[in-house]
Amino acid sequence: MRAADRVASLGKSGVRRLLGRAGFDIVRSTDNLGGVDDFLPFEATMRAARASGLSVGDHIDEVMNGTPGATQSTIDQLRALGVYEPGPSTVLEIGPGSGRYLEKTLKECSPGRYEIYETAAPWAGYLVDTFGVVAQPTAGSSLSPTPDGSVDLVQAHKVFNTVTFLCACRYFFEMARVTRPGGRIVFDVMSETCLDPATVRTWATEGGSGHDSFPAALPRRTCVDLFATLGCDLEAGFLAPMGVASTEVLVFRKAA
Repeated sequence: MRAADRVASLGKSGVRRLLGRAGFDIVRSTDNLGGVDDFLPFEATMRAARASGLSVGDHIDEVMNGTPGATQSTIDQLRALGVYEPGPSTVLEIGPGSGRYLEKTLKECSPGRYEIYETAAPWAGYLVDTFGVVAQPTAGSSLSPTPDGSVDLVQAHKVFNTVTFLCACRYFFEMARVTRPGGRIVFDVMSETCLDPATVRTWATEGGSGHDSFPAALPRRTCVDLFATLGCDLEAGFLAPMGVASTEVLVFRKAA
């Protein structure tokens, strides 16, 4: 469900070849609901990150995706937009995967509680052990363990370009439900802003075979209009690198 980056754009066979050249192989986890561990295997990725001398997140950006600083660039823009001010006390992240956005978010703010919904058990366990976050039971597109209006910042990075349209929309309803009045919702989608004809051609000819629904497009206007009906206004949007092209990060604020 996560890491819809260059690794995902290679397709499973491409990732297997890439890791094979480094002496690794993909082995499907037996404790995984079909998430990032399918194409970003936990043990192989951890070994490779240690060998590179980088953090796991920076290793994925620099070595596996070929886009050094991509994650930090998104964090920097969110900081400039004031997303981390005055300091969210509760953060919820959908599909943190390897935790590359989670780690950098924690460097920007010090929430008393950080909840994650991650389907890949090895990665979820690693994030709990390393960062002290709370892993919530994950089933489909529900955030039901989290109470209404209890979260200051809800985010999802490189998630909604990897799932079906209806799955994304169901998450959107849940994100608005759990966000407190005045809180923010941040996520990225592959919107029409990211899909000019030249980019579509690049995805079709250079983006690999993809996996299941990846890469999935979602109209920007659909997101903006839907969240408006849920009392959330669009504050900003900007492009972030993904695979052979980009996605659009959208920042919403729920009405106080």
